[in-house]
Amino acid sequence: MLVVFFGVLLAALTLSTLAISPAHADEINTDKYDYVLTGNAQFDGEPLDGVLITVTGGGYEAEVETGVDGKWKIGVPEKGTYKVILDEETLPDGVVVAKGGAELTAEFGLTKVKSVNFFLGEGVRTTVPFFDQFLSQFVNGLNFGLLLALAAIGLSLIFGTTGLSNFAHSEMITFGALMTLAFSGLGLPIWLAIILAIVLSGALGWGLDATIWKPLRRKGVGLVQLMIVSIGLSLAMRYTYQYFIGGSTSQLPGAGQADLKFGAVRISPIDLASMGISIVVLLAVSYFLLRTRLGKATRAVSDNPSLASASGIDVDGVIRIVWIVGGALAGLSGVLWAYFRPGVSWDMGFQILLLVFAAVTLGGLGTAFGALIGSIIVGLFVELSTLWIPSDMKYVGALVVLILVLLLRPQGILGRKERIG
Repeated sequence: MLVVFFGVLLAALTLSTLAISPAHADEINTDKYDYVLTGNAQFDGEPLDGVLITVTGGGYEAEVETGVDGKWKIGVPEKGTYKVILDEETLPDGVVVAKGGAELTAEFGLTKVKSVNFFLGEGVRTTVPFFDQFLSQFVNGLNFGLLLALAAIGLSLIFGTTGLSNFAHSEMITFGALMTLAFSGLGLPIWLAIILAIVLSGALGWGLDATIWKPLRRKGVGLVQLMIVSIGLSLAMRYTYQYFIGGSTSQLPGAGQADLKFGAVRISPIDLASMGISIVVLLAVSYFLLRTRLGKATRAVSDNPSLASASGIDVDGVIRIVWIVGGALAGLSGVLWAYFRPGVSWDMGFQILLLVFAAVTLGGLGTAFGALIGSIIVGLFVELSTLWIPSDMKYVGALVVLILVLLLRPQGILGRKERIG
């Protein structure tokens, strides 16, 4: 029943978060938003119809095709900086972006309308070999999977020791990024801001357990009721964030650095650092679970809380440590996610909640190493799927893999079979 519940939940979340497919008109969201990016695609004075334009920035993404007059308009939610990308594959044969590149940066001035035009000319289009694209997306997927694993392992440890499906884990992810932004805004070095944010994220996990979850456990509240409480807590925390920071997206120091090129792979120094930090932290968590007495006690509580208590293990103490570790890992994941997106926003953790649950369920509920494997698989499929399907639908690939694995192995990759009845 739990697997069925998660399957239905993930499907619903996917349908609710999928973006609109590219518009087959020359404008989109212009009635919904006050700020508008606009442009005109022409070659030798002739308008070009059906040229695909993509706008991304601050967690927002939209696509539109030019109309018969060659014009396009895209409404955007806020006055910020956006990347405007022209898909050269949709240009007529013999027409290329002559100068300036197919990706431009647009920033609003005093007006609410910003004009963005590409310089088109004759030429032979240069295409990137499929293998190079695959390799580049593979590295991006690995980076994404590693940062996803940090959040998924924390969620899995909490589920394994308490049985709670904590939907407020997404807001714990957001909390780490918000604290980093706040401390860096005070003039602290970014490395110190990140450390303080991780410490406070662990404190948040301890505080939530001490004030909410521990009293509810002692009262014998059922797991379904606890899950409903976590959903309410998630909504309360998310809109509290929005109340204090607004709906805008802010960048952390160092975001947007120029990419380094390693053969066919282009990756920024921030992404390299993110992968390195993720690997070191995941190795440290593995050592904690496998080699330390507290880690072994954590695994014992996860396997059988009653037997662990009868063996003299302080179950409440272990659960308290798990909440601290889970909160710290979620906070670090939020910082790395803010650099990967890039940007810090009030709902950034909720944007990957589906993928975190997918990774945990795919790897096996309650197993930390299963969450790691599930996260890597989800991260790779999310990024590699864009080679074949539109980026708006990239989360569908992770859901399809999840469904297929659960059909063949309902307990997940590293989960154990349990008798029912």
